[in-house]
Amino acid sequence: MKLAAVVVFYKPSKDNIKNIDAYKDVVDKVYVVDNTDDDIVRIKDTKKIEYINLKENKGIAYALNTGANKAIEEGYKWLLTMDQDSKITKKNVTDMISFLEKQKSTKDIGLVSPYQDIGMDEIIPDNETDDMIEMMTSGNIVNLDAYQKIGGWKDWMFIDCVDTDFCMNLHKHGYKVLRLNKVIMEHHLGERTFPKLFGKVYDCSNHNAMRRYYIIRNNLYICDMYKDMYPEYCKRLIRIQKGQFKRVLVFEKDKIHKIRNMIKGYKDHKKGIKGKMKFPENDEDFVLLKSDGIPTYHFAHAVDDHLMRTTHVVRGDEWLPTLPFHIQLFQA
Repeated sequence: MKLAAVVVFYKPSKDNIKNIDAYKDVVDKVYVVDNTDDDIVRIKDTKKIEYINLKENKGIAYALNTGANKAIEEGYKWLLTMDQDSKITKKNVTDMISFLEKQKSTKDIGLVSPYQDIGMDEIIPDNETDDMIEMMTSGNIVNLDAYQKIGGWKDWMFIDCVDTDFCMNLHKHGYKVLRLNKVIMEHHLGERTFPKLFGKVYDCSNHNAMRRYYIIRNNLYICDMYKDMYPEYCKRLIRIQKGQFKRVLVFEKDKIHKIRNMIKGYKDHKKGIKGKMKFPENDEDFVLLKSDGIPTYHFAHAVDDHLMRTTHVVRGDEWLPTLPFHIQLFQA
C-alpha cells in the first residue's frame, strides 16, 4: 500500500523533530508543514522528506490540507496525519496498514485510527474496531478519496475542533471512522492538572487564552452543523464548555485573558465570524473616574465589595462581558 504522511510543525523542539524517525521508514513520503512564523528551516529536504515552510501560523487545518493536496498531486491514496508531539511506533503504522490491506473493500472507510492513550486509565474494548463519532487527528490514516469528497479539513476553524468536524463530516457522507483498539498510541494532551475542591477532583486542560477562543467558538459551530445527526453529543459539548468556563474561573492561571477570549468566542459565533483571529494584550480601556472625580460603577463596586469583605457576587448575565475586567480590578 502506497502511503504518505503529513506532520504539522509549530515551534517544534528537537524531540518533536526526532519523532519523525518513528514512522519515516514505513511510509513512502513525509510532508513536513511548518506553521512557525519565521524563515528558519528546521529539517532538510531529502528524497523521502519534503519540508514546506508556511512562514506564518495558518492553522492546523490549512497545514493538513497543504500536505493532503501534495500527496494527491503525487498519486497517493492514503495519508498518515501526525501531530509533532505524538509518540507513534513503526508497529502502530504497520498494524494499521495491515488492517487496511486485509479488507475486501476500503471504499466506505474514511479513516483508521489507533487507540489514542491520553493517560486516563481507560479500559480498552475487547473488540477489534469501533466506529467512532470523532478521533483526534494524530495517528490517523486517511482515505484521500473520502478526503476529496467531503472537502478536506475546514481552514476557517484554524485549530480546535478541526478533527471533530472532519470525522463527523465523514459520517455525514457515509464513511466509517474506525478506531483499531489493539493499536495503542501514546498522546500527550497539553499541561493538564487535577486540582481538588471539597473532595472532588477536577480535570483542567490549561489551554492558553488563544485556544480558549477557538474551543468555544468552534464547538458552537460544530453544534450548529451536526446537532441533527448527534443531538445528545452536541448537548454534551455545551455542558463541557460550561464546565470549562467554571474550571478556568476557579483553578487556572491567566483567567482574565482566558475568560475574555471565551466570551469573545461566544460573541463571534453569534456574529458568524470565522477564520483566524488576532488577540491584543488589552483591547479595552475602562473609565474608572469621571472628569468630575466621581468613580464609575466598575471602580466603586470593586472598592465597596473589598471593604465589605464580600466573597461571592451574583449578577445577571448582562454583566458577563465585564467579568474579566472586574476580576482584574479585585486582583489589583
